[in-house]
Amino acid sequence: MYALGYEKWPSFKKVIEKAIAACALLGIPVFDHFAQDVQEIDGKEVEDFSLSRFACCVTALNGDSANRNVAAAQAYFVSLAELFAEQRIEHAESMDRLAIREEISEREITLSETAAAAGIRSYSSFRVAGYMGMYEMDYQSLRTLRGVSHLPKRSVLDFMGKDELAGNLFRLALTEGRIRKEGTHGQASLENIARQVGRRVRRTMHEETGIYPEQLPTAQDIKLVRKGLKRAGAELGVIDDLEHQREIEVQTLTLMVPPRSPDFVPGCPECAGGNPASHLGSPNCTSGSIASGGAVAHCTCEYCH
Repeated sequence: MYALGYEKWPSFKKVIEKAIAACALLGIPVFDHFAQDVQEIDGKEVEDFSLSRFACCVTALNGDSANRNVAAAQAYFVSLAELFAEQRIEHAESMDRLAIREEISEREITLSETAAAAGIRSYSSFRVAGYMGMYEMDYQSLRTLRGVSHLPKRSVLDFMGKDELAGNLFRLALTEGRIRKEGTHGQASLENIARQVGRRVRRTMHEETGIYPEQLPTAQDIKLVRKGLKRAGAELGVIDDLEHQREIEVQTLTLMVPPRSPDFVPGCPECAGGNPASHLGSPNCTSGSIASGGAVAHCTCEYCH
């Protein structure tokens, strides 16, 4: 928490919760990477999490990039993820893109249900009207602009960046709200509302940022983002497994190494081999131990051993 520049647990917990949600969206087993824990600090039990390497990666990517520590961690984990995934992962906003894209899918379901109840006959025409209002171009031109005209089964939303996706999510939510509020009915009236709301969102985006939505850059295919992050998660998991295996090996080897003699001498083959007998021996030795003035190391007489 402190390494990422967060001072208070509630703020950091929100970041972890976003990271958990992102893993769920990617279909990655949450409990394999986020283990709830409890620590005792000053006599009080405090909520905590044990995170895998990949969980640390996703948590950093869901943090506030305005925080210098978070930004540095994001740069590190993105480069690490790219190394394992063998493909470019466009900066930290990829995680936000996944979350917003999922929200749009859910919102489109509720909007289609609302439109159906209001007498929509052609939902595709209704949807296109919303895009036309927001982008001031027909839907096919928008698909060409985003480079997906040759991919008929793919949604243009999959190639939009975080801000553009957020704008479209706002447009869908406002459209549904207007239909419910005004009790609009009929194909033409519904398309008119979709177009009006699209234009309003377009104006708002330009007023706030100085940029129209079609001027925003095309983003990396969101399917590649999912694939890259899932593969990075698998590869980082392998590293965690290897490190755990090394820890076990070290512990096992430590148990296997025989105890050293009480006066271990570096460079002595007998000491290095684990001979438990004293290197110097006893001063009372009559067989020539080093302690008795002789030159015999690790003497095994009754006095030395």
